[in-house]
Amino acid sequence: MADKQISLPAKLINGGIAGLIGVTCVFPIDLAKTRLQNQQNGQRMYTSLSDCLLKTIRSEGYFGMYRGAAVNLTLVTPEKAIKLAANDFFRHHLSKDGKKLTLLREMLAGCGAGTCQVIVTTPMEMLKIQLQDAGRIAAQKKLMAAQAQLSPSPSSPGAAAAAEPVAERRPTATQITRELLRSKGIAGLYKGLGATLLRDVPFSIVYFPLFANLNKLGQKDPNVKAPFYVSFLSGCVAGSTAAVAVNPCDVIKTRLQSLQRGVNEDTYSGILDCTKKIWQREGPMAFLKGAYCRALVIAPLFGIAQVVYFLGIAEFLLDLLPQRRG
Repeated sequence: MADKQISLPAKLINGGIAGLIGVTCVFPIDLAKTRLQNQQNGQRMYTSLSDCLLKTIRSEGYFGMYRGAAVNLTLVTPEKAIKLAANDFFRHHLSKDGKKLTLLREMLAGCGAGTCQVIVTTPMEMLKIQLQDAGRIAAQKKLMAAQAQLSPSPSSPGAAAAAEPVAERRPTATQITRELLRSKGIAGLYKGLGATLLRDVPFSIVYFPLFANLNKLGQKDPNVKAPFYVSFLSGCVAGSTAAVAVNPCDVIKTRLQSLQRGVNEDTYSGILDCTKKIWQREGPMAFLKGAYCRALVIAPLFGIAQVVYFLGIAEFLLDLLPQRRG
């Protein structure tokens, strides 16, 4: 496909607009995904996506579903921009004389894009997860405290701790960032970097080649872009497929990046320790927790992203600037 060259500013603006629209639309589902993935056997607060959202609204209000959204909305522009622009960059340099990329080269381009993306993704995910999961932990502690008060004689350290009054604290992204920088330095914001790489690199390896090939099916002519609805559907299908494929890595990443734990919940020392404990104590199906939520988040997110990106909204806006100056 002989697409015209898109300037870097246009790529960055397109990626940013796409990310802002997508995150605003699907963030509540992403919050439910985080809470479902983090809850462990014996400490289950939610049974499904709808149950999680309803309980969140009842206990935290409507805007409780958007806890952590500010972090995403702030950082999604550079994150999406890096991912989309990096993929284009690697595809351009891996192509030979404008010839069609082989599947292996498409996968290498996706790998490069995913690797670049984690520079922004890891700190963003770290902060987002703390804010998203704070409500679950607070609700769990309140429930445990209520159960302990009904019990005549708490017999375990966990029950005794739960019986103490629970004061719900709502940390902010700024507070969490300052505390991490103070206690652990910049490395604190990159906790779970290895797990993030294990998720985002394979995701990009699957997503970008799959999207490119699905999108080509809608082209009547190799030199003409596919219709916007083809780009949207291709982004949805490729995004949801890649999301489900890497969901086990997303579960591990979420658990490793959670700084606070509920009562009697496991802690993990690394990727292997986390994988082993989840497998032994929760079974292999635990690695699919939140998979359908993640597919529901990623499908429209990347469908919207590709429509905005391929429509070239930023190019239109940038083209207006010289006219106005003239």
